[in-house]
Amino acid sequence: MSFAPEGYLLFGILILDVVWGDPVYSLHPVRLIGQACEKLEKLLRSLNGSGRLGGVLLCLLMVLGAALMWKVVHSALSYFHFSLAVIWELYSGWSLLAGRDLIEHARRVWNAVEKQDLQECREMTGMMVGRDTDSMDFSASGRAVVESLSENLNDGMIAPLFYFILFGIPGMLVYKVVNTLDSMVGYRNPRYLQFGWASARLDDLLNWLPARLTWMLISIAAVLHPQCCGRKAFSVGWNHHHGVSSPNAGWCEATAAGALRARLCGPIWREGKLASQDWLGPLHFREGGTVKDMRHTAELTVMATFLFGVCGLILLQLHGLPIWEVG
Repeated sequence: MSFAPEGYLLFGILILDVVWGDPVYSLHPVRLIGQACEKLEKLLRSLNGSGRLGGVLLCLLMVLGAALMWKVVHSALSYFHFSLAVIWELYSGWSLLAGRDLIEHARRVWNAVEKQDLQECREMTGMMVGRDTDSMDFSASGRAVVESLSENLNDGMIAPLFYFILFGIPGMLVYKVVNTLDSMVGYRNPRYLQFGWASARLDDLLNWLPARLTWMLISIAAVLHPQCCGRKAFSVGWNHHHGVSSPNAGWCEATAAGALRARLCGPIWREGKLASQDWLGPLHFREGGTVKDMRHTAELTVMATFLFGVCGLILLQLHGLPIWEVG
């Protein structure tokens, strides 16, 4: 049995991410998206587009512009030789995943904990989360890493792969543009409450189904993991996902809490202010954040990605095309 072309492409981008991780260089697509967002935001604000309308225009222009640029390059390469277009697709898909890098960032934190180097631990944690780390102890850093691993399993792997299966590389690209916009302007503060509204709501919409798939995938992975609890992962994800403000992140984080049988979150500080002090997970769970918690969550993310990758290969093989093109 041979894979359909899209199956080979999916397999290729997953292998590239596993072996080399996210490529780091100045012309990385996500970096270019971020730079374009900053320039376009400045332009729109200079034209008095600081409200919701300006934010909607930002979304539309960024999504359409990125998709058009990708298509232009793809068409130009196809004109010379189809293999160049295939390489472009491989490169694009590889650049839009972040699985290995996520694990490597977490590894740096738990290595710092094992060395009992609190300063390094805080610095490495700060590279993964958007919160103050100056007052974190080792447990708080560990909880932040577990939360980041579980949430970014969705944002960095499951959601991009989901949209690849549906729409090919353009689907991945559109998702990544919206996700990057949300991370840059989707804040609930005076500057971005209105301007970032469209980006935040569109990101919520695009992540709605992938986040719930991630809940199921982590739960299945926890069943297979010898030291995690699949039943608790499923039930805590279902019952406690509303414990964080995000309509999607809670599904991932609460499921991880259930799998580890540990409470997450706790006091969270942003810009010197206490943003939240709520705990995620049942009261009888222990306080999470150990090195084992981080390691086990990293293992669950790898297992969940593997499970979804296999499902994606099967779906693409059955259809022979991205699903949206069938018929």
